[in-house]
Amino acid sequence: MKRRTLLAGAGTALTLTAATSYSQLRPADVPVLPDAPAGDERLEQRVSRARGRTVDFWTAVPAGHGDGRGLPVCLVLHGASKTAADFPALGLARFLTDSVRRGNAPFVLAGATGGRLGWRPGPADDPQRMVHEELPAWCAERGFATRSFAVLGWSMGGAGALLLAETFPGFVHCAAALSPALAAGDEAFTRAGALRGVPVGLWCGTDDGLADTARAFEKVLPQPKAAGTYEPGRHNFGYWSRCLPAVCDLVARVNP
Repeated sequence: MKRRTLLAGAGTALTLTAATSYSQLRPADVPVLPDAPAGDERLEQRVSRARGRTVDFWTAVPAGHGDGRGLPVCLVLHGASKTAADFPALGLARFLTDSVRRGNAPFVLAGATGGRLGWRPGPADDPQRMVHEELPAWCAERGFATRSFAVLGWSMGGAGALLLAETFPGFVHCAAALSPALAAGDEAFTRAGALRGVPVGLWCGTDDGLADTARAFEKVLPQPKAAGTYEPGRHNFGYWSRCLPAVCDLVARVNP
């Protein structure tokens, strides 16, 4: 097994103060990073007309694959406590390189700051439209393949990833949701039939208050989930970091 390193400060449960030390943290709450370098990783600013503001636009290419020209894209939707500017510190680019080193086909990660609306449309701020219309254009400018996209999200972003796939049939060819912030009976449940033919990965920690809802959502999927587990873990990057290698496996396996 490859050596992995601790990532301090990446999860909401990991804010360290003078009264807090690593010895006081539960091991499962401490995020881990693969022993792999980031490749071409960029954080830029773009004007989003859909959101009515300037947003951070982040991309990562696996090490050894240059600027990623021609590679397929997995879109990244953050949770409520993060923005795209946090992605470098979370080590997402290192998981990408690790995925290739484990034998997977290369792909690009790309994401932008979506605010706290749950990646749902709003009257003056529409992060969902930004992802559907503007992110593909920004990716095309970088030379990435934009025929269709995989999408990855956690918490609020996990729910947003599922809603994106349901709302725009054919736009998303794979959806990976980590601890999606869903509520029983909301629109993601009622529109789950739109996910027919879309491989869905679903992960949630058994110590997460959303675990029962995640299991309930799995039951309404039109076909069995393509990947995902329910294992000990809470609603933080300590748990999500342990899931990301399997997420990369899924995305690489189904990319066109």
